[in-house]
Formats: sequence, structure tokens, C-alpha cells
Amino acid sequence: MSHAHESNTARIWKVFGILSVVTIIEVILGIYKPESLNFSHFLGMNLLNWIFYILTVFKAYYIVWAFMHMEGETSSLRWSVVLPVIFLVLYLLFILLTEGNYIYGVFKDSTIKWNF
Repeated sequence: MSHAHESNTARIWKVFGILSVVTIIEVILGIYKPESLNFSHFLGMNLLNWIFYILTVFKAYYIVWAFMHMEGETSSLRWSVVLPVIFLVLYLLFILLTEGNYIYGVFKDSTIKWNF
């Protein structure tokens, strides 16, 4: 019984292309910082930051999907890996936004001065 070797060159280029496009979009947005995204707020943060978070999470998920070969696994295994990460990322964002807003309020409304 012989096992035929199949080339993954096309898949590697596809993954490279998708990750490159997302990275280029992030870099362009980071350099130009469009005012329409930078000065419009949603849930306590400007839209540009939300776009960066979403693109970063997409890249992380796609890297796990492609390089850890999650696309070939069962649905239950994929969800057992992805769901805790999604929960922890959302929880971390909630904590950072809540604490950052509190600290900003303390420095804004008190006699303590910004010394950093």
C-alpha cells in the first residue's frame, strides 16, 4: 500500500496571502488613522481600535486554523479550543476597558496630576 504525497504549496500561498492582506490593512490603518474611525466611539473605544482588535483576533484564529490543522478536526475539538480563547479575550477587553476608564476618571476629576 503506497501513500501518495500531495503538495500543500497552493495552501501555503493562500494562507500567506490572507495573513499578508490583513497585516497590510492593519499597517495602512495604523499609518493613516482615518478621522472617521479614530474619532467615532463605540462601547467606550474608538472604531479604529475595535478594527485592530477584530483583525488581530481574526489573524490569531486563522493561524490556529491553518498551522495547527484545526480544519481537519472534529467540531467539538475545534470549539473546545476556540471557545475558551474567545471568552478570555472578551473578558480581558472588558477588564482593560473598565479599569482604564476608572483610572482615567480618577486622574481627570481629582487633584492627582498625570506624572507619566
